[in-house]
Amino acid sequence: MAPPDLSSWSRKIADREAVVAVIGLGYVGLPLVELFSGSGFRVLGLDIDPSKVDRLNRGESYIGHVDSARVSAMRSTGRFEATTDFSRLADADAILICVPTPLGEHREPDLSAVLKTGSAIGRSLREGQLVVLESTTYPGTTRDVLRPQLEAGGLVASRDFFLAYSPEREDPGNPEHSAGRIPKVVGGLDAASLAIAGELYGAVVPRVVPVSSCEVAEACKILENTYRSVNIALVNELKVLYDRMGIDIWEVIEAAKTKPFGFQAFYPGPGLGGHCIPIDPFYLTWIARKYGQPTRFIELAGEINTSMPAYVIGKVVAALNSRRKPLNGSRVLVLGAAYKKDVDDPRESPAFELLERLQEGGAEVSYHDPLIPTLPPMRHHTIRLSSVALTAETLEAADCVLICTDHSCYDWDWIVRHCSLVVDPRNATRGVSEGRDRIVLA
Repeated sequence: MAPPDLSSWSRKIADREAVVAVIGLGYVGLPLVELFSGSGFRVLGLDIDPSKVDRLNRGESYIGHVDSARVSAMRSTGRFEATTDFSRLADADAILICVPTPLGEHREPDLSAVLKTGSAIGRSLREGQLVVLESTTYPGTTRDVLRPQLEAGGLVASRDFFLAYSPEREDPGNPEHSAGRIPKVVGGLDAASLAIAGELYGAVVPRVVPVSSCEVAEACKILENTYRSVNIALVNELKVLYDRMGIDIWEVIEAAKTKPFGFQAFYPGPGLGGHCIPIDPFYLTWIARKYGQPTRFIELAGEINTSMPAYVIGKVVAALNSRRKPLNGSRVLVLGAAYKKDVDDPRESPAFELLERLQEGGAEVSYHDPLIPTLPPMRHHTIRLSSVALTAETLEAADCVLICTDHSCYDWDWIVRHCSLVVDPRNATRGVSEGRDRIVLA
């Protein structure tokens, strides 16, 4: 059987007869499920975690910015089902891959989830299906890594099935930047794959941006996040310099932002977090070495950003010393464990390194985060704690309160009022007037 022509695909998409499978039901995959389901498509969600699948099928969510009411609404339409059975992929017309792509022990790309997923798809792949990789990766992954896994069963890409890459652009916790409001970059292995993938995404997003190849689409995602990494490194380096000069970096940035052209504000912090910015640039530096091309600018930015937790710990030590207290034996409370404000996502959060460094220095550490009741297991961290109650007594008992994540729910005036010392790398306390002598900007 030959794969369907473009007109057949167009009809299935227009009539919402195309079945969409989403593999990986995390912070990227679940919003994508909701996007297609809400647009009238039948969606099959696949994940290797049976607890996630069970919760979704009961109409429950495990992601803060996709609440259970929305999952229940999807289930009530009859258009969404979750499963761990990858043989069900044969029922789908389009298969979208949203699996993790972390870094290995030596900051090399870990594509094991992509390889396993590609192998699983290959076992049930049928003619005419569209496969799209959305996971962030280096240029060449779709063609050179995923494609061989899919073709292992005998079908050939561009002849028997369609293959494309479209980078995820999810901004967790920001409804203005939800998946359904952001233009979608799409690159195909061939013209037909590009056309079909573009038409599918065009049914659910405001604009599709077609590019000439999978490699261009993969490189686009790396550029977006490397741009942010480099600019954050710039302000982090300036923060250290301006601190020595007695200049407030936050005031400098606010003044610079008034320029209506040629400047975009980026902000310093205690370290990078999330799945993208701390990881993606290293994918590019890794593949660059294959081509014998150094990426000194990007690697320097990475060094600066990864050094920020140590810088913040130094500020904590100095602040405690100014009050004649050593770090060893001091009680330090860290506020926030999420990688950014108002989300329940701790991936790559600097909180883990901050807590571990404090603990190694002999401090008695605790943390509070209303969205993360327990620190989950992380690949490169061993610390395990549960969030403590945020009370006046808890704050007063701490020798130092370190702000890691500036959640909107925190009442900074109240917090500062009950603290003896606050170290603030987020400028979260900028609006606090009473007790500024107890605040150290880091």
